[in-house]
Amino acid sequence: MVIDRKRVREQFASYTRNYDPEDPKIALKIAHTYRVAENCEIIAKSLKHSDEEVDFCWLSGMLHDIGRFEQVKRYNTFIDSKSVDHAEFGADLLFGDERLIDSYTDDRSWDSLLEIVIRQHNKFRIIESVTGKTLTFCNILRDADKIDIFRVNIETPMEDIYNVSSDELENSDVTPIVLEYIKNNIAIDRAMLKTPADHHIGHLALAFELVYPKSKELVKEQGYLYQLFDFKTNRESTRNAIEVTKGELDKALG
Repeated sequence: MVIDRKRVREQFASYTRNYDPEDPKIALKIAHTYRVAENCEIIAKSLKHSDEEVDFCWLSGMLHDIGRFEQVKRYNTFIDSKSVDHAEFGADLLFGDERLIDSYTDDRSWDSLLEIVIRQHNKFRIIESVTGKTLTFCNILRDADKIDIFRVNIETPMEDIYNVSSDELENSDVTPIVLEYIKNNIAIDRAMLKTPADHHIGHLALAFELVYPKSKELVKEQGYLYQLFDFKTNRESTRNAIEVTKGELDKALG
């Protein structure tokens, strides 16, 4: 795959200028994009991929959340269940009638693979028909995305992420089924997340399903995941749920 990274960065900057840079949600996703692309590159290199494949993984990071900007503009939320599936939406923008992908690269040979990777990056489970190297590229992007979500949740007010007030956040309980997922050391189906506290624990639980050793290494090095255990709450049950989650993740990550 022939990638001109300078062109990709310039086109991404040009595209995002169509949205309000003062909106914290827009600023968040711009920074997130660059971080995920960097994580993709680091993980791909750790797996000894070719330079061409590393470039592909980096590009997938740059484009994985392209649907987020229009999602925020139209719906003012990152919650897909209340708006649109941002991965499907982004892939449609890139590879559908608008063909945004043509602005980023002239090489069409990897389009079908890139479309799959972007469509699958936010799914609870990757569809079974995805196998081999395609599955590897999906997992690289998914790991890279999860790693930076921990940073986002530290550096961005939770009220902005979850569209709730501080009072709602601090007085929310954890739904019992959420703890069942935690005790089984698996990520939580978003359909099960009902409260702001649920969503917070849902983000923590992403770490259970990191695929690659380098991904777990990056999480430990960056330290954001561990800062997320310091969750301000007035609910004893929520404090207990956070402690259970911390204990399970400590064991899972080693």
